Amino acid sequence: MIDTGANYLAAAASHENWQQAAASILQQLGNPSAAHRLGLVYVSGHFASQLSDIEIFLRQTTGVPHWSGTTGHGVIGPEAEFYDQPSMAVMLLPLPEGSFPMLAGIQEDTDPAVTTAASWLQNVDVPLILCHADPSNNVLPGLLEDLALETSGFLVGGLSATMGAGSQVAGQVEGTGISGVMFSDRLVPVATGLTQGCTPISDIHQVTEAVENVVISLNGRPALDVFKEDIGDLLAHNLERVNGYIYAALPLTGRDRADYMVRNITGIDRENQVLAIGSNINPGDSLIFCWRDHDSAVEDMQRLLQDLDNRRMGKPVKAGIYI
Repeated sequence: MIDTGANYLAAAASHENWQQAAASILQQLGNPSAAHRLGLVYVSGHFASQLSDIEIFLRQTTGVPHWSGTTGHGVIGPEAEFYDQPSMAVMLLPLPEGSFPMLAGIQEDTDPAVTTAASWLQNVDVPLILCHADPSNNVLPGLLEDLALETSGFLVGGLSATMGAGSQVAGQVEGTGISGVMFSDRLVPVATGLTQGCTPISDIHQVTEAVENVVISLNGRPALDVFKEDIGDLLAHNLERVNGYIYAALPLTGRDRADYMVRNITGIDRENQVLAIGSNINPGDSLIFCWRDHDSAVEDMQRLLQDLDNRRMGKPVKAGIYI
C-alpha cells in the first residue's frame, strides 16, 4: 500500500441534536490532513432526514472531499457504541490518489455506474465494494448480483435502516438503491471476516439425507440423535430451551478461514428424528451446531480480530469497519 503518512481517524457521539453530535466528533478527530480523501459516516435513524446536511457540514469542516454512508439502528466508535439513540459515527481514511471511486445512482440498472468507473476498473483485479442498499428496492438481489459480476468485485456492506431518498450518501444524497465506494486491491490491501457471534459446539457433520430445509440424517444417523449428543444431556431433555441459544451453521467453502453462515433451527420433529433449519440444504453439505450468548459473541469477535492481525494481513492492521 502507498503510505500517505497519515493515520485513520474515527469517532462516535450521541446527542439529541445532530450539530452537537457532529461537534463532539470533530473534537475527537483532531486535525485531518490533505491525505484524508474519504470519509465514512453512519447515523442512527433519528438523523436520517438530516443526512444531507450532516454530509455537507462534515465535508466543509474537515476538508475531506468524498463521503459515503447510510443509516443504522446503532453506531459504534473506538470508545463507545450507541444503539437506538440519536448518534453518528465517522471514519476518515487517508488513501492514495486513484485508490477509490464513489459508487452511486444504482436503482434499476448497474450499467451507468459501472460504465462511469470502467477505466478505473481496468487497473484493479478484485475491488472491494463497500455498499449500502435500500431494502425497499424490489430488484435489489439482481442488482447486487450484477454489480459483483460486472466489476469482478467482492461485496461487503449492509441494508440501510431507513428507506427511500436521502437514506444514503455517496458523494451526493442517495437512496432507493445501492451506493457506496470501491477500493483498489492493488493500493488498499483489505481482509474481510465474518463473525456470527457464535461458538461451535460440534465437529463438522456431513448431511447424508435432507429435503429442502429438513435435515433427516447426519453422518448416516438420525439428525436429532446427533443434535442431542452435541448439545448435551441438559438441553437434550428440554429441547424447548434451545430456541434462541442453539443454531445450525453452514461452513463456507473457498475461504481462507473457517467462516460459516448461521441459521435458526426452525423445527424439531421428535417422532421422525429430524430437524428443520432456516435454509435449504442438500445431501453432501456440511453442517455444525453452535451456541450464541454474550460471552460467545465476544469470543468469536476476538478470534476474528486476532486472526486478521496475526495471520491474514501480514502487517499491522490500521483500521477496521464493523457492519
